[in-house]
Amino acid sequence: MKLLEAVSLNKRYGMERRWFTPGVRGVQAVNNLSFSLESGETLGLVGESGCGKSTLARLLLGLEKPSSGRVLYRSEDYTDWSFSKMRTIRNRMQMVFQNSLASFNPLFTVEQIIGEPLRNYGERKAQTLRVMVEDTLERVGLERQHIHRYPHELSGGQQQRVGIARAIALRPELIICDEPFSSLDVTLRKQMMDLLQELKRELGLSYIFITHDLSVVNRFCDSVAVMYQGGIVERQTGEHIMQHADHPHTRRLLSAVPVQDPRLRGHRISREKEYRE
Repeated sequence: MKLLEAVSLNKRYGMERRWFTPGVRGVQAVNNLSFSLESGETLGLVGESGCGKSTLARLLLGLEKPSSGRVLYRSEDYTDWSFSKMRTIRNRMQMVFQNSLASFNPLFTVEQIIGEPLRNYGERKAQTLRVMVEDTLERVGLERQHIHRYPHELSGGQQQRVGIARAIALRPELIICDEPFSSLDVTLRKQMMDLLQELKRELGLSYIFITHDLSVVNRFCDSVAVMYQGGIVERQTGEHIMQHADHPHTRRLLSAVPVQDPRLRGHRISREKEYRE
């Protein structure tokens, strides 16, 4: 069953007209984009910086309105819903940010950060909130002692775990992860991927995983959609894309993936020459 669907989605940002400046057409951030996400699926959204990935995430979450097109959640069109009406489905769609620390209120403790969405959706009893926050912390691999800490007292990996805990606190169906591992080292990155996979199995989650690193989505995602200039130019399984990429832009992205085995680097150089030709 389709959980989320975008139909002919467009987003254009106009630019302010200034004196002695000719008419400006604006910036087309998302260009006639369509895709669907099945319930329980993990979709990797890959593309270079500035291709429209984060703009698409904001459109899907209803944080911005598209210039044209539609967005549907379980076949219900919520494109033009008001802020108050969006609250009826907002708890089912959450986001994990690239820089969790920047998304936290620095004056909030971990308990307040994770408890805020719960309070926003009606849970007022302090004791019940504490139990729910502690349970959520345990799910993401943190101990109860972290509940009184402030964001700056946490390591980078712990901050990212708190960001994930906040996202799952309301037991959503969909989580959009916007470059969640880019600031982490290789070891922490693997730990976070394992954690998200475990949460998917336990809670029945669906993911949209935004990144520019094809090597990550190949191991983590059921399918991969490649964005270029605001649109999706290719969508395949990760294995197919890594071995038989169809679009030239996808092949260029693949050529930027680091190769650990020195014996394979010469092969990639020859492939890069082939792509340019």
